[in-house]
Order: sequence, then structure tokens, then C-alpha cells
Amino acid sequence: MQLSRLKALINKSELTAKKKINSVELIAVSNTQPDKKIEVVLKEGHRCFGENRVQEAYGKWPRFKKHYSDIELHLIGPLQTNKTRQAFDLFDVIQTLDRLKLAKSFANLVQEKGVCPSLFIQVNTGEEPQKAGVLPKELDSFLKECRAMDLPIEGLMCIPPIDDEPSLHFALLKKMQDRNNIKSLSMGMSADFETAITFGATHVRVGSAIFGERQSKT
Repeated sequence: MQLSRLKALINKSELTAKKKINSVELIAVSNTQPDKKIEVVLKEGHRCFGENRVQEAYGKWPRFKKHYSDIELHLIGPLQTNKTRQAFDLFDVIQTLDRLKLAKSFANLVQEKGVCPSLFIQVNTGEEPQKAGVLPKELDSFLKECRAMDLPIEGLMCIPPIDDEPSLHFALLKKMQDRNNIKSLSMGMSADFETAITFGATHVRVGSAIFGERQSKT
């Protein structure tokens, strides 16, 4: 899908949801994509991208950031505690804060550096044992602990179970946002971003609709 057509669909969903046009941030999910495909999207003027792995991101984004200083890079995959420092140095937004140990590591780095990427808490709305994320019943207390450490919690993020109706999970995340006075919601991917916007998404994560199917890593 052309980037312009995708953005037109987002604008249409914004109107349906009575949101301001261009208020929803489109995160182009670029992990496993070759540099030449990313370069095409950059040349079209898009600047917001998402990566799943710290190490893979370091293989391409320092170079891109030298040429395009206004890139906003989001980490949207699980983060190991021992890679927190690397993530702080490269990413502008980290969407996968999901445990107290990681929050404490962030807080220590904030004390050291005096700056912090914007942070989203990942919520495991489907309570899937194999998936990262704070359980819904634990979100309020976890958020309180994060705020007590002065961490800049901007939003919540979720990845609904693949076989579930996503709107149920979007609605749940929206309720959590409302009762906790949180600014942003990252939810919705290539197959359901329009639905996510109608439920209040401020960020949508779209990969295959921009780049085509992911390249397998061998």
C-alpha cells in the first residue's frame, strides 16, 4: 500500500472517531526490512519508525539518524534489562516497559543521564503466558510505582491475542487510560489500525501495509 493511501485511511478513521486530522502517529514498523526499503519511506518524508530488537536497530538507525535528524525511533519489542543503556542511547520512545526490574533500571539511568525516552507500559490484555506485558489487574499499582520513580510514562501499549476480537482489547486499554490519566495509547497494526483509532489509539504500528511482508532472517 502506498504511504499516502495509508495516511488517507488513517485520516478517514480520525474523522470517524472525531479526532483532529493528523493527530494519530503512524509508526512504520521496519524491523527485518532492508535498508533500501526504509530509505524509500524516509525519502517520502516519513520520520516515525518502530523496531523490535535493540541490536538490529543499531545496525541501521545510527546511520539513518545522521542523515535525517528528525527521526523518531520507537522500541516496540521486548527489552532485556542488560540492554537498557543501549536502548536509552538510540530510541526516542520505549513502548515495552513491562516489569519493575526494568523500571528500576530506567530510573537509575535517568538519575545518571538526566534525560529519559518517552515510556509506554506494555499491557498483556489477553493475559497470555508466553507474551510480555503487565497484567491488567496489576497495571494501576505498577503505574503508581513507576510514577513514584519519576519515570515519564506517556502511554499504554497492547498487542491483542491473534485469534481474539481486537476491539475488546482496545476498549480495555482505553478504560485503563481514562482511569489513570494517561496521554497516549499505542494499539492497532496493519490489519486493525482503523478499528484501533475509533477506540482512541494515538499511535498505530504498521509494517506489512507499508513495506510488504517481513523479510525472514537467516
